[in-house]
Amino acid sequence: MSETLAFGSLDTALGRLLVAMTETGIASLTWRDNAGTRARTATQIGLPTVDDPDRTGEALAQLKLFFGGDPHAFEVPIDWRLTNPLQRKVLGTLYDRVRWGETITYGTLGERSESGVNAQAIGQVMGSNPIPIIVPCHRVVASNGIGGYSGGSGIEVKRWLLTMEGSLPATLDWSLEDGPAAL
Repeated sequence: MSETLAFGSLDTALGRLLVAMTETGIASLTWRDNAGTRARTATQIGLPTVDDPDRTGEALAQLKLFFGGDPHAFEVPIDWRLTNPLQRKVLGTLYDRVRWGETITYGTLGERSESGVNAQAIGQVMGSNPIPIIVPCHRVVASNGIGGYSGGSGIEVKRWLLTMEGSLPATLDWSLEDGPAAL
C-alpha cells in the first residue's frame, strides 16, 4: 500500500489549525483550514489524501492539551519531509532542546545546532518551519527583543504563545481562552 496523507483540524484561541499527518508523523501544521490550504499542503507533500481521524487524533489531542496550558512535551512523531538538511538540523535541535517556558536567541540556536549559519539565517529557518507550535519556533527570540513571527496573524501570536508559556509576563487583559484578536 502506498503512503497517504490525512488531515485533522482543531479550533484554538489562535484560530482553526490544520495538521497533516503521513504514516511517519506530522508533516505540516498550518493556521487555516480550508480546501485551498488542504490542496496546497497535499501538493507540497506529494501524497494522496485519505479520511483517517485515527491518524490525526493524537496530534490534535496533544495540541488541545497545549492550548489548555499543559506544559507537556509533544510526543507526536515528526515527518521532516518538507525540510531541507539545514532546516532539519536547526528545527530538530529546537524540537529536542527548547522546552515550555524557555526561550533561545536566534544566534544561540545557530550555535547549538552546529549549523554554521548566522542569526539572520536561523530566522529564515524559523519563518519556513512547516510544523509551528509543535516545533516551537515561537520560542526563538532576538538578542534585543521578541523578534519576528510569520505564523497566524504574526507577532501578536508569538507574544500570546510566550505569555501562555510564562516566558513573558501577562498583561491584565490576557486570557487563555481568547487569542490575540481579543487583546
